[in-house]
Amino acid sequence: MITVSNVGLRYGDRKLFEDVNIKFTPGNCYGLIGANGAGKSTFLKILSGEIEAQTGDVHMGPGERLAVLKQNQFEYEEHEVLKVVIMGHARLYEVMQEKDAIYMKADFSDEDGMRAAELEGEFAELNGWEAESEAAILLKGLGIGEDLHDKKMSELTGGDKVKVLLAQALFGKPDVLLLDEPTNNLDMKAIQWLEEFLINFENTVIVVSHDRHFLNKVCTHIADLDFGKIKVYVGNYDFWYESSQLATKLTQESNKKKEEKIKELQEFIARFSANASKSKQATSRKKLLDKISLDDIQPSSRKYPYVNFTPEREVGNDLLTVEGISKSIDGVKVLDNVSFIMNKGDKIAFVGSNEIAYSTLFKILTGEMEPDSGKFKWGITTSQAYFPRDNSEYFEKNDMSLVDWLRQYSPNDQSESFLRGFLGRMLFSGEEVQKKASVLSGGEKVRCMLSKMMLSGSNVLLLDDPTNHLDLESITALNNGLTSFKGSMLFTSHDHQFVQTIANRIIEITPSGMLDKQLTYDEYLENGEIQKQLETMYAS
Repeated sequence: MITVSNVGLRYGDRKLFEDVNIKFTPGNCYGLIGANGAGKSTFLKILSGEIEAQTGDVHMGPGERLAVLKQNQFEYEEHEVLKVVIMGHARLYEVMQEKDAIYMKADFSDEDGMRAAELEGEFAELNGWEAESEAAILLKGLGIGEDLHDKKMSELTGGDKVKVLLAQALFGKPDVLLLDEPTNNLDMKAIQWLEEFLINFENTVIVVSHDRHFLNKVCTHIADLDFGKIKVYVGNYDFWYESSQLATKLTQESNKKKEEKIKELQEFIARFSANASKSKQATSRKKLLDKISLDDIQPSSRKYPYVNFTPEREVGNDLLTVEGISKSIDGVKVLDNVSFIMNKGDKIAFVGSNEIAYSTLFKILTGEMEPDSGKFKWGITTSQAYFPRDNSEYFEKNDMSLVDWLRQYSPNDQSESFLRGFLGRMLFSGEEVQKKASVLSGGEKVRCMLSKMMLSGSNVLLLDDPTNHLDLESITALNNGLTSFKGSMLFTSHDHQFVQTIANRIIEITPSGMLDKQLTYDEYLENGEIQKQLETMYAS
């Protein structure tokens, strides 16, 4: 358990937190959410002791251990992978090192023997005899094979290093576990394994993530950082989002009687009470949900961009035909005889780990790259808008203001007031529209690219990982906008909920051929034949 009492922190005139009082209890997973820059990562650093709050205190129970997912993947370059995981339990690793050093002595004394006996006793108490097997199980679950366990960290890829650091945080059953974006760089199988691990974890977890499906799957509570305070809600992210939207709606409709509002809230809570993740907490959570009153749920201060793609014309029946496209890059074949037909109403998600193949295919379909062989044909009624994975060429060394940047993509030479209003709906307000395109953050660039696409009025969208760099609010707005889009789509994304709620067709390009199914993402994952094929690919 970890208790936060009256914690406050300011940076200059900016208040991040004020009088934060929370008790994080065992058996629960808390999703810490808040707008970009609200201070989520900073709050985790206060909990871990890396940063000291200006006011208040953070307390843990006596003898309890806290583990943190470290962010520096180059911190342990000269250490062996298995040992890096065990380092997650600092005291156990110290005992192991001292014990080994004593046994290595050439002049082993009686005093050394007594000290070794003490260390052996502590080693057993800390479950040291199971340390290497536990570390190996964690690594295997995250996709790090046994052939890498004795390698130095410097020999691993960046993605594998991240997995080792995650295993380090999970090692030794810490009493409090702090995870900042734990699903970053994880493949589908590793994320599923981590979800199951956290669902069954019996101690306290506090996690920051932009992955809504992950938050929905593992969280029993949401800790909402807003207005410089942190308020804890029972339930997962979807429950928090829907309830905050409902609270805003009810606040705006002040002419309604309070009794009617309470009835609507009670009906809403009743629907969500049945959707509890982490089954062993379901009963207690339902009791808590039943006690929620109208005053317990408050409107959020967050701002959501307005994302709405409106095609200028309806698409016909002929959209896209792809026949035998192949492409090699630097001598490596990334596309091999790819063929498919896109039909009206298709929203096709390209899934799996073959990101280079999908980006290459999208570049070919938009005319940015030529195939080595094969061909494709767009229907005469189609118009395409493209969101590239790498958008740097649109912004680098570009001294245009945002208004002028967007004007060049406005088909009807819209007025400045129109462009300002459009940018305002995408959260660029006031003088922000005069910012230079070259100085934008990653998330701001994505919102600009989405604005460009919306102005095009296209009826077919190609989006290559559009949720990258976006905060939860922008991801939610984009998700809603694409769900209601009346045209057709080809897209990639690492966001499970994004793919599940938008796609009605799944394509995966594998070394043994192409999988093409008319189903949702969850149905695709549940398909035994495909799942078996995925596991074979993963093992190889």
